[in-house]
Amino acid sequence: MIVVGARPDFMKAAPIIERMRRFHDFLEPTLVHTGQHYDEKLSGLFFEELKMPRPDINLGVGSGSHAVQTARIMIEFENVVLENAPHLVAVVGDVNSTLACALVARKCHIPVAHIEAGLRSFDMGMPEEVNRVLTDRISDYLFVTESSGFQNLVMEGVDEDRIFFVGNVMIDTLMEHLRVASSRPVLSNLGLTEKRYALLTLHRPENVDDRESLARLIEALATISQIVPIVFPCHPRTRLNIDKFGLASYFDDNRFRLIEPQGYLNFLRLESQAALVLTDSGGIQEETTIMNVPCLTLRKNTERPVTLTDGTNILVGPYPEKILAAVENILGGKIKSGQAPKYWDGRASERIVEVFLRIREGKLSPRAGIPGTAKIKTIETSAAQ
Repeated sequence: MIVVGARPDFMKAAPIIERMRRFHDFLEPTLVHTGQHYDEKLSGLFFEELKMPRPDINLGVGSGSHAVQTARIMIEFENVVLENAPHLVAVVGDVNSTLACALVARKCHIPVAHIEAGLRSFDMGMPEEVNRVLTDRISDYLFVTESSGFQNLVMEGVDEDRIFFVGNVMIDTLMEHLRVASSRPVLSNLGLTEKRYALLTLHRPENVDDRESLARLIEALATISQIVPIVFPCHPRTRLNIDKFGLASYFDDNRFRLIEPQGYLNFLRLESQAALVLTDSGGIQEETTIMNVPCLTLRKNTERPVTLTDGTNILVGPYPEKILAAVENILGGKIKSGQAPKYWDGRASERIVEVFLRIREGKLSPRAGIPGTAKIKTIETSAAQ
């Protein structure tokens, strides 16, 4: 049983489900959508563009506070687990659906696999950090995207035999769809020229839910838009706060453009052709690294340090002077070059499904595994065949 709840989850689940279909005699995925993101532009379109099967089960929980949303997911998902009795529940990422469904499965004595385990910002003020830490603590099989994830889990006392360094499954999806995205007319539709605009995303509560914080960022970005035009696919909650806080006038200038949330392919096209990307999203830090697009992260920390050490990402925080200086450096040609991190090769889903097959065959039991030094080599060998 594979659980998705928010947009990033769809990109992570799609290649795993596609790979599992090749082993239909052994693996039978049931896709559960919690409905955490339920708007068609935020959810339904992604199933269509990623060619994912429509969910077998949709919990339809909708929005709410963290407590309300998590509780609703747990209540509805428990009914699903009791009725379907899955052999394994796989959760992805770090949203409320991730923790809620992992907790239900654990209490129903169903083994849990966490895909994208071990990432740490070390900021427990982030709801996602709470979800990550707790999900990892109760998971049986932990699939990590980068070496920091492996190291974090070992330091937290997780048995190495339960950790599988498989790479980044979001990159599988990116590589699969980048060519298709290149034909999307979104740039011409918006009157944009390749490499002559900046792309912005902004949705973290610490950036958008406080008027002073959001106003400081918007004012700084409005200044930057006079140097390079900014296109801003705006998250619904951010859009509500812009209106609520009286900041809409900053977008009267066409050089700082609010647009509606985009589907995966349109966004990928905008991202790949931007001169630079400004974001507080985790997944975008990863995507820009692979596409070699300069990325400025408007946060004080990142749970994806490999995007800083190997990739194109620069951590500038929500500080106007740092953001402006970094933008000027990039536009002046001082561009940080990046490289693909280890196992970000489009084959992470193969490695994950290889482990699923071993679980199915009884070669891996919950809370047990195979020798850490041998498992990655074996998974690589099988995936290459």
